[in-house]
Amino acid sequence: MAERIEQRLEDRIPELEQLERVGLFTRKEIRAVLRKASALEYKIQRRALRKEDFINYIQYEVNLLELIKKRRARIGYSFKKDEIEHSILHRVHSLFNRATGKWKDDVQLWLSHVAFCKQWNAKHQLSKVFSTMLAIHSNKPALWIMAAKWEMETRLSSESARHLFLRALRFHPECPKLYQEYFRMELMHAEKQRKEKKEFEQAKMDLGEFNYSEEILNGEMARIVYRDASQKIKGVQFQLAVLSIAKLFDFTQDLQKEILESLQAGYADDPLTWDYMARRELELEPLQPTEHTTKQKKVSEMAQREERCCAVFDEAVRAVPTEDMWKCYITFCSERYNRKTNSKELKQKRLERTLSVFSKAHESSLLSEALYKQWLHLLLDSNLSEKAVEVAEAATKNFSQSVETWHMRLQVLIQLKRDDVTQCFEEAIKHVKSKGTLPLWTLWVEWSEATNSKEDTEALYQRSLHATTPAESVTMKEMYLDWTYRNCGYKKVKRLFTSLCENRPFSLDFFRKMIQIEKEQESCKMLHLREYYERALREFGSTNTDLWLDYIKEELSHPQGKPENCGSIHWRAMKMLQGDLVEDFVSKYTLLQTGHI
Repeated sequence: MAERIEQRLEDRIPELEQLERVGLFTRKEIRAVLRKASALEYKIQRRALRKEDFINYIQYEVNLLELIKKRRARIGYSFKKDEIEHSILHRVHSLFNRATGKWKDDVQLWLSHVAFCKQWNAKHQLSKVFSTMLAIHSNKPALWIMAAKWEMETRLSSESARHLFLRALRFHPECPKLYQEYFRMELMHAEKQRKEKKEFEQAKMDLGEFNYSEEILNGEMARIVYRDASQKIKGVQFQLAVLSIAKLFDFTQDLQKEILESLQAGYADDPLTWDYMARRELELEPLQPTEHTTKQKKVSEMAQREERCCAVFDEAVRAVPTEDMWKCYITFCSERYNRKTNSKELKQKRLERTLSVFSKAHESSLLSEALYKQWLHLLLDSNLSEKAVEVAEAATKNFSQSVETWHMRLQVLIQLKRDDVTQCFEEAIKHVKSKGTLPLWTLWVEWSEATNSKEDTEALYQRSLHATTPAESVTMKEMYLDWTYRNCGYKKVKRLFTSLCENRPFSLDFFRKMIQIEKEQESCKMLHLREYYERALREFGSTNTDLWLDYIKEELSHPQGKPENCGSIHWRAMKMLQGDLVEDFVSKYTLLQTGHI
C-alpha cells in the first residue's frame, strides 16, 4: 500500500513543479499540498473504505482547482494548463469513478460527478458518466431526462437525445414526465430547424445539400410522440400538460387543435377539461384590436372576458353537476376577485359573481366543508354578517359531525357578539362525538371567561373535564388551573390542584404550572414544592431528566431547601430513568456541580 501511495505522490511532482515554476504557488505551499495529499491518499487506500474519505479528497482537489483559477486570473497567466489543471481533473475523475464503482446506489454521488463535469466542461467524460449511471440506475426517469436534456441543449445533438428518450421509454413505457419531455424535445428540434432554414434563406444560400423535411418542420415527430403517449397514458392532467408545452411554440396551431379535440372528446365529463375550456376564454384576443385603448375600455373588455368564462362554467355545472366542478368554478371566481384592480365597479361585479356561485353550489348541495369556510371568510370580509350567520348554520346542518365546522360557526357568532352563542355551543356538543371536541371546549371556556360570571365559568370547566376524553382533559386541567389562579387566588388553586390530582392523566406542564404558582408566593414553602415535584416525578420521573435536575436545584437554592437531600434524589434518578437518559442525566448533573448550568 505504501508503495502505491508513493507512486501516486510522485505522479503529482510534474504538476507541482510547474505550479512553482510559473509562480502560482510557493515552495512552502507545494510542501503543504504534498502533506495533505499524502494524508488523503492513505485514507482511500485502507482496507475498510469510507465514502466520506473520497468526498473529502475530491473536495480538496476541487478547492485546489478553484485556487489555481483565481491565482491565474490575478497574475494574468493562462499557459501550462495541460500540465497542471488537466492532471488534477484526471485525478478527480479517477476518484469519482472509484467512489461510484464502490457505492453504485448513491445517486447523489453520481450527480456530484455530473455537476463537476459540467463545471469544468468535460463533455467527453460526462457522456461516459451518463452512460454508466443510466446502466445502473435505469429505474429513475429523472436521470434519463437529465441526460437527454444535456445532449439536446449542450451538445446540440437531437439524435442522441431522441435515442436516450426511446431507451428510457422501453424501461418506463407509462411515465407521463418522460413523454412530456420527449414531446418538448421534438418541438425544440423542429424550432431549431425552422430557425436554421430561415437564416439560410435570408442569406440566399442553396438548400439543396440540407434536408429540411416539411413534416419535421411542422412538428410531425412531436405529433407521433403525442399520439403514442395518448394510447398508453390516460388522464386529463397529461393532456393539459402536453397542450401547455405545445402552446410555447408558435408553429403548433394544428397540433394544439388536435390535442384540444382529443381532450374534449375523451374527457368531456372531467371538471379539469371544463376548467381549461372556461379559462381559455381569458386568453382569446379581442375581435377588434385597437392600438389606443382607454382604461375604461380595458375594464369593459376584461369584464366581458370573465362573463364568457362564467358562461362556460355555467354550462359545465349543468353538464357535470359534481362537487369538484363547483370547486373549479368557485376557485376561478375567487382568483378573479382577489386580483388587484383600480375599478371599483369591476371589483364589485367580481364579488357579486363569487357570492352568487357560492349560493348556487349550496343550493345544489354540492359545496364542500372547506368551501363553506371560504364563503364565510368572504362574507365577513364584505361586512355581510347576517348572511354569514345563515351560511354558518347551513354548514353545520350539512356537516353536523364536523368539529371544525361547528368551531367555525361559533367563531362567527362570537365575533358578531350574538346572543345565541351558549345555545349554539350546547347544540354543537350534542351533535359531535366526545372524541375530538377539545377545540370546542377551549373556545367555549375562553368565551365564558370574557363574558360569563366566575361561577358559570367554573361550572363549565368542571363539565369539560367529564365531557372530554382523558387525553384531551389534560389540556382542560392546565387551563382550569391557570384560570383559577388568576381569578380565585392561591388557596383556591391549591385545593383545585389536589382535587385534579385524583384523576389521571396529567401533563408535565400541569405540575410545572403549580410549581411556578408556588414560587410566585411571598411565603414560598419548600414543603409544598417537594410535594409538587414528588407528584410530577411519580408520573414523569422515568422519562424526564430536567425534572430531576430542577428538583435538585430547588433543594440547593431555596432558603428552606436541604442540600443533603440531593444525594438521595440523584440515587433515585439513576434508578428510575430509562436507557440513554441515565447518561444524559449524569452529564447534566456534572455540569450542575461544576456551576456550568
